[in-house]
Amino acid sequence: MTSKLEKIKSKNSTEKTIVISSLTFFLVGAILGGISKLLDIYTTNIGNMFSELSIWILFGVLISIFSKKPSQASFNVFAFCIGMLLTYYTTAQLLNSVYSINFVYGWSIFTLFSPVFAFITWYSRKKNILSAIISVGIILVTIVSSIIIFDGLRIYDYIIILFLIYFLFIKKIK
Repeated sequence: MTSKLEKIKSKNSTEKTIVISSLTFFLVGAILGGISKLLDIYTTNIGNMFSELSIWILFGVLISIFSKKPSQASFNVFAFCIGMLLTYYTTAQLLNSVYSINFVYGWSIFTLFSPVFAFITWYSRKKNILSAIISVGIILVTIVSSIIIFDGLRIYDYIIILFLIYFLFIKKIK
Protein backbone atom coordinates (compact mmCIF):
# COMPACT_ATOMS: atom_id res chain seq x y z
CA MET A 1 0.00 0.00 0.00
CA THR A 2 2.80 2.39 0.87
CA SER A 3 4.59 1.85 -2.44
CA LYS A 4 1.40 2.69 -4.41
CA LEU A 5 1.02 5.88 -2.38
CA GLU A 6 4.67 6.77 -2.98
CA LYS A 7 4.23 6.19 -6.74
CA ILE A 8 1.18 8.46 -6.81
CA LYS A 9 3.04 11.18 -4.88
CA SER A 10 6.03 10.83 -7.20
CA LYS A 11 3.83 11.07 -10.30
CA ASN A 12 2.03 14.14 -8.93
CA SER A 13 5.37 15.75 -8.09
CA THR A 14 6.67 15.08 -11.62
CA GLU A 15 3.52 16.55 -13.18
CA LYS A 16 3.81 19.67 -11.01
CA THR A 17 7.47 20.03 -12.02
CA ILE A 18 6.57 19.84 -15.72
CA VAL A 19 3.79 22.43 -15.31
CA ILE A 20 6.00 24.83 -13.32
CA SER A 21 8.89 24.31 -15.73
CA SER A 22 6.69 24.90 -18.78
CA LEU A 23 5.14 27.99 -17.20
CA THR A 24 8.63 29.33 -16.51
CA PHE A 25 9.66 28.73 -20.12
CA PHE A 26 6.44 30.39 -21.33
CA LEU A 27 7.33 33.48 -19.29
CA VAL A 28 10.94 33.49 -20.50
CA GLY A 29 9.74 33.11 -24.10
CA ALA A 30 7.23 35.93 -23.58
CA ILE A 31 9.91 38.24 -22.20
CA LEU A 32 12.32 37.41 -25.02
CA GLY A 33 9.54 37.84 -27.61
CA GLY A 34 8.80 41.34 -26.37
CA ILE A 35 12.48 42.24 -26.17
CA SER A 36 13.02 40.80 -29.64
CA LYS A 37 10.31 43.00 -31.16
CA LEU A 38 11.67 46.08 -29.39
CA LEU A 39 15.13 45.26 -30.73
CA ASP A 40 13.62 44.93 -34.22
CA ILE A 41 12.15 48.40 -33.91
CA TYR A 42 14.99 50.27 -32.23
CA THR A 43 18.16 48.50 -33.42
CA THR A 44 19.42 47.05 -36.66
CA ASN A 45 21.94 44.24 -36.19
CA ILE A 46 20.77 42.92 -32.83
CA GLY A 47 17.17 43.14 -34.00
CA ASN A 48 18.04 41.15 -37.11
CA MET A 49 19.74 38.45 -35.06
CA PHE A 50 16.65 37.90 -32.91
CA SER A 51 14.38 37.86 -35.96
CA GLU A 52 16.17 34.95 -37.57
CA LEU A 53 15.75 31.25 -36.94
CA SER A 54 19.27 30.36 -35.78
CA ILE A 55 19.07 32.00 -32.34
CA TRP A 56 15.69 30.38 -31.65
CA ILE A 57 17.06 26.99 -32.75
CA LEU A 58 19.89 27.46 -30.25
CA PHE A 59 17.42 28.31 -27.46
CA GLY A 60 15.25 25.31 -28.38
CA VAL A 61 18.25 22.98 -28.42
CA LEU A 62 19.42 24.20 -25.01
CA ILE A 63 15.96 23.84 -23.49
CA SER A 64 15.65 20.34 -25.00
CA ILE A 65 19.00 18.93 -23.97
CA PHE A 66 18.73 20.26 -20.43
CA SER A 67 15.26 18.76 -19.94
CA LYS A 68 15.06 15.53 -17.94
CA LYS A 69 12.80 13.65 -20.37
CA PRO A 70 11.83 14.02 -24.04
CA SER A 71 8.23 14.78 -23.09
CA GLN A 72 9.40 17.54 -20.76
CA ALA A 73 11.56 18.94 -23.59
CA SER A 74 8.48 19.01 -25.83
CA PHE A 75 6.34 20.86 -23.29
CA ASN A 76 9.10 23.32 -22.38
CA VAL A 77 10.06 24.23 -25.94
CA PHE A 78 6.43 24.60 -27.03
CA ALA A 79 5.70 26.84 -24.03
CA PHE A 80 8.79 28.91 -24.80
CA CYS A 81 7.90 29.28 -28.49
CA ILE A 82 4.24 30.11 -27.90
CA GLY A 83 5.21 32.71 -25.29
CA MET A 84 7.73 34.26 -27.67
CA LEU A 85 5.30 34.25 -30.60
CA LEU A 86 2.35 35.74 -28.71
CA THR A 87 4.37 38.51 -27.11
CA TYR A 88 6.32 39.36 -30.27
CA TYR A 89 3.21 39.94 -32.36
CA THR A 90 1.22 41.51 -29.51
CA THR A 91 4.06 44.01 -29.07
CA ALA A 92 4.07 44.61 -32.83
CA GLN A 93 0.32 45.32 -32.77
CA LEU A 94 0.50 47.59 -29.72
CA LEU A 95 3.35 49.65 -31.23
CA ASN A 96 1.87 49.67 -34.75
CA SER A 97 5.04 48.01 -36.01
CA VAL A 98 5.34 46.59 -39.49
CA TYR A 99 5.47 42.81 -39.90
CA SER A 100 4.71 40.33 -42.64
CA ILE A 101 1.77 37.94 -42.40
CA ASN A 102 4.03 35.35 -44.07
CA PHE A 103 6.35 35.52 -41.08
CA VAL A 104 3.37 35.10 -38.73
CA TYR A 105 2.43 31.93 -40.61
CA GLY A 106 6.04 30.69 -40.69
CA TRP A 107 6.65 31.25 -36.98
CA SER A 108 3.26 29.73 -36.15
CA ILE A 109 4.13 26.57 -38.09
CA PHE A 110 7.55 26.48 -36.43
CA THR A 111 5.85 26.77 -33.02
CA LEU A 112 3.32 24.03 -33.79
CA PHE A 113 6.10 21.63 -34.80
CA SER A 114 8.45 22.66 -31.98
CA PRO A 115 7.34 19.86 -29.60
CA VAL A 116 8.30 17.26 -32.22
CA PHE A 117 11.63 19.00 -32.86
CA ALA A 118 12.31 19.18 -29.12
CA PHE A 119 11.41 15.52 -28.58
CA ILE A 120 13.85 14.46 -31.32
CA THR A 121 16.51 16.94 -30.16
CA TRP A 122 16.44 15.50 -26.64
CA TYR A 123 17.92 12.28 -28.07
CA SER A 124 20.99 14.16 -29.30
CA ARG A 125 22.22 13.90 -25.69
CA LYS A 126 23.26 10.29 -26.21
CA LYS A 127 26.60 9.12 -27.55
CA ASN A 128 25.59 7.02 -30.55
CA ILE A 129 25.13 7.25 -34.30
CA LEU A 130 21.48 8.40 -34.07
CA SER A 131 22.55 11.23 -31.78
CA ALA A 132 25.23 12.28 -34.25
CA ILE A 133 22.73 12.22 -37.14
CA ILE A 134 20.26 14.34 -35.16
CA SER A 135 23.01 16.80 -34.20
CA VAL A 136 24.28 17.15 -37.77
CA GLY A 137 20.68 17.62 -38.93
CA ILE A 138 20.14 20.45 -36.44
CA ILE A 139 23.28 22.23 -37.59
CA LEU A 140 22.40 21.74 -41.27
CA VAL A 141 18.88 23.11 -40.75
CA THR A 142 20.40 26.12 -38.97
CA ILE A 143 22.80 26.78 -41.86
CA VAL A 144 20.31 26.13 -44.66
CA SER A 145 17.57 28.26 -43.07
CA SER A 146 19.99 31.17 -42.72
CA ILE A 147 21.01 30.85 -46.36
CA ILE A 148 17.58 30.28 -47.91
CA ILE A 149 15.28 32.36 -45.69
CA PHE A 150 17.63 35.11 -44.55
CA ASP A 151 20.00 35.47 -47.57
CA GLY A 152 23.15 34.02 -46.06
CA LEU A 153 25.18 33.40 -42.95
CA ARG A 154 26.25 36.33 -40.80
CA ILE A 155 28.88 36.55 -38.09
CA TYR A 156 26.34 35.81 -35.36
CA ASP A 157 25.18 32.71 -37.28
CA TYR A 158 28.73 31.34 -37.16
CA ILE A 159 28.88 32.02 -33.41
CA ILE A 160 25.52 30.30 -32.88
CA ILE A 161 26.68 27.32 -34.95
CA LEU A 162 29.81 27.06 -32.78
CA PHE A 163 27.60 27.01 -29.66
CA LEU A 164 25.44 24.30 -31.27
CA ILE A 165 28.53 22.23 -32.09
CA TYR A 166 29.76 22.63 -28.52
CA PHE A 167 26.49 21.55 -26.89
CA LEU A 168 25.60 18.84 -29.42
CA PHE A 169 29.01 17.21 -29.84
CA ILE A 170 31.41 18.27 -27.08
CA LYS A 171 29.36 18.96 -23.94
CA LYS A 172 27.09 15.94 -23.70
CA ILE A 173 24.40 16.30 -21.05
CA LYS A 174 23.72 13.18 -19.04
